[in-house]
Amino acid sequence: MTTCNFYQPIDVRYGDLDPQGHVNNAKFVTFFEHARIHYWRHLSLFQAGSSFLEIGVILADLQISFLAPIQWENKVKVGVRAIQLGNKSMTFHQCIVDQHNGKQYAAGKVVLVAYDYHLGQSILIPQEWRQIIQKFDQL
Repeated sequence: MTTCNFYQPIDVRYGDLDPQGHVNNAKFVTFFEHARIHYWRHLSLFQAGSSFLEIGVILADLQISFLAPIQWENKVKVGVRAIQLGNKSMTFHQCIVDQHNGKQYAAGKVVLVAYDYHLGQSILIPQEWRQIIQKFDQL
């Protein structure tokens, strides 16, 4: 199991549940996204009030293994850790774990691509991003 240097607590809301009483699998994707935004903010790569058009990343690939159902009463957190930086792409491990006992509910891999929304094309990962991410996640 890959450990993460960053975790974002998630409040499971009633609206996240499906008719079976556990978190709907589509919400896992939302939880991953929520944690990634907080990861970027934690590293000061995306500031509050910034335009999402300026962050310069686009989701290229997402894989999730659903390991256990999340119930409404579970207190969870989502981990984010960069595991590989290419020229234009960044691969992250993400997981959803119990805040108290570490039980793993999901694990996944996310590939983001540095992107210029104004030009509509992928770009090289900015050197500043590369340095900050490498230092934080010890790549």
